[in-house]
Amino acid sequence: MGAGRKLGRVRRLVVKVGTGLVTKAGAGIAPDRIEALAAEIAAVREGRRVVLVTSGAIATGVARLGLAARPRSIPEKQAAAAVGQSALMWQYEAAFSRHGIPVGQVLLTAEDVSARARYLNARNTLDALLRFGVLPIVNENDTVAVAEIKVGDNDNLSALVASLIDADLLVLLTDVDGLYTDDPTLNAGARRLETVEAVTDEIARLARDRTDGVSVGGMATKLQAAKKAAAAGVPMIIASGYLPGVLRRLLAGESVGTYFAPKAARLTARKRWIAFAVAPQGKLTVDAGALQALTQHGKSLLPSGILEVEGEFASGDVVALLAGATGREFARGVVNFDADEVRKIRGAKTTEIEGRLGYRSFDEVIHRDNFVLL
Repeated sequence: MGAGRKLGRVRRLVVKVGTGLVTKAGAGIAPDRIEALAAEIAAVREGRRVVLVTSGAIATGVARLGLAARPRSIPEKQAAAAVGQSALMWQYEAAFSRHGIPVGQVLLTAEDVSARARYLNARNTLDALLRFGVLPIVNENDTVAVAEIKVGDNDNLSALVASLIDADLLVLLTDVDGLYTDDPTLNAGARRLETVEAVTDEIARLARDRTDGVSVGGMATKLQAAKKAAAAGVPMIIASGYLPGVLRRLLAGESVGTYFAPKAARLTARKRWIAFAVAPQGKLTVDAGALQALTQHGKSLLPSGILEVEGEFASGDVVALLAGATGREFARGVVNFDADEVRKIRGAKTTEIEGRLGYRSFDEVIHRDNFVLL
């Protein structure tokens, strides 16, 4: 068994596949690859509930429309996605039907997971499909999503889905067989990392090309997904989708791909939503005393510890918390006051709140129950 891999009994599995695995450049859908993927999933599905997150709709639509290149404008991308998504789903339905597996399409945007009620609805829908024995096939809803409501990439979307369904494992299948110490196509001495205990700054730098800072093989978004999955208590593996029997082998504990360890304690569903499903509506910078109280002693955020307030937010919104000394985000939480109220009471003692606002609805700006360390 791979050193450091703690998979246990995987009952809920999320598998994400990239565009390159299900399409061929300029030709659209690659039926042979989708057939192979369906066989892979069918081989490990007994006793497990599996969700597939797929890319490839736009690339499929580009080929179907006979376009010379991937369109740049949002309306043209959405048109390509509309054409490609139905064709992609038809191919999946045909492939999985040969294994007696019914499929269901689930299209999501960031809005579907950022609003708490819609987040719970998406969770309930996926749970219902899994109970019915259906394989949910998830993609971002590119036909309607614009920049403001996009998750942005299916690596991060798959981490949100893993959190939504309380997955036991997230697997990102790609065209490389893991995270390397350097670009293996340029450096013969580059080695694959078997296990990553935490996505540190040093690990994050491995996903960047040293000359121009461009992501190598989409690895940067995969490391973002690893961070989200780890905080949600979900282990993640990056592995090659071209390796025969890859899912069966990694589930058996073989040293396949790169394993990203989860944090020891799994966040509650609500705290996972606060940490990763919602875009922060503002920022609060806190002093050293508040930072220590929040990170080391499990305290709530009081007005006295707030140095700066950025953005416009309402009571009940999620905000990011920054450390005053470094400016780095270290936590997120749901605020009890709107932005103007926090500006009026920042630096104040709790006994001074009523004097500054004319009322005192809460003592805490963020209660510890609505606070998540990142």
